[in-house]
Amino acid sequence: MMTVERVAKKVRSGERLNAAEALELYRRAPTPLLGELADGVRVRKHPDGIVTYIIDRNVNYTNVCVARCNFCAFYRPVGSPEGYVLGFDELFRKIDETIAVGGIQLLLQGGHNPDLPLTWYEDLFRAIKERYPAFKLHALSPPEVIHLSRLSQLRVPTVIDRLISAGLDSIPGGGAEILVDRVRTLLHCYGKATADEWLDVMRHAHRAGLRTTATMMYGTVETDEERLEHLLRLRALQDETKGFTAFITWSYQPDHTELGGLEATGIDYLRTLALARIVLDNFDNLQASWVTQGGKVGQLSLGYGANDMGSVMIEENVVRAAGASYCMDEVEIVRNIEDAGFAAKRRNMHYDILGDPIFREREVPRMLELATARAEGDTSVPEELLKYAARSQAGKRLRVIPH
Repeated sequence: MMTVERVAKKVRSGERLNAAEALELYRRAPTPLLGELADGVRVRKHPDGIVTYIIDRNVNYTNVCVARCNFCAFYRPVGSPEGYVLGFDELFRKIDETIAVGGIQLLLQGGHNPDLPLTWYEDLFRAIKERYPAFKLHALSPPEVIHLSRLSQLRVPTVIDRLISAGLDSIPGGGAEILVDRVRTLLHCYGKATADEWLDVMRHAHRAGLRTTATMMYGTVETDEERLEHLLRLRALQDETKGFTAFITWSYQPDHTELGGLEATGIDYLRTLALARIVLDNFDNLQASWVTQGGKVGQLSLGYGANDMGSVMIEENVVRAAGASYCMDEVEIVRNIEDAGFAAKRRNMHYDILGDPIFREREVPRMLELATARAEGDTSVPEELLKYAARSQAGKRLRVIPH
């Protein structure tokens, strides 16, 4: 007979759990026990007592999106007066600011904008690499890659190859939500990517030599079994490709969304994080989501399986649109790590240790709130957009294509 004690014994001995065992643990284990088991897995994988973080900037290059997911408060429909596309010069300024505080990477994601062709992305990536050869582009989640594949009528591996040639370094795990098509249909995100399509982009990326992250947004309409199915599908792909560097989970943020509802509790977050650490036995790293949970629950995450505090971020637009606006600069992140009894180290996307905190080496300006993509009311259209043919009527009205 399966009991929590028997399942816990398997976890402690380093054995892999099946679906029924993981579900039993998630539903019946007391929260402190779940934390203890997850922490044990973390210690086995990271016995050195180091907790890492990365200094990068999360930039959303456009908020115009045809996907219309009902849990998203960030997107604007095509033609909306609040829609924007960042210009190359705006992005260069953001990179300069990122480098000034020790940043090494841009996390670049955005809406599925029908008026930005594949060539726009290639030209942007090349322009960034020309100016900043060592700067990394962690860019375009799987649904964005699928969107570009549909727009260009090129196969996903071809799109990935072209983006790599232009300067793409790695792919973030956004757009996964829950990798179960029943859930994706209810969230209106089935059209942007089915569960199989999301996984397939990551499979092709890994085969092309890219490393990627994986995510899970929970707390909408999914069941416990479906949360677990998501984790098991990620585990199976990691067995196959070994291409994921880290897993990040966060709770759905309901404010200002079409879906509405309530946010899951901090306890639910810690239990879900702990379950992920136990089930994803082939993932080396788990990030704490302080961006949705705040610094204190982010710090608690380090006792529930997380070994990484994620990104300083510098900028955030998507979660903020849904009502969360937590901010932690490097000083704050390091304080949270050290107060929890760990050593804080900077890393890159591949989890190579880069060194000690930058602010201890040189003067770095404090950052007490996250920047936004653009100042409110800025509706300027970047000059370089005129070079690219628009598909939507609204896009065509915004630009005149020179003959």
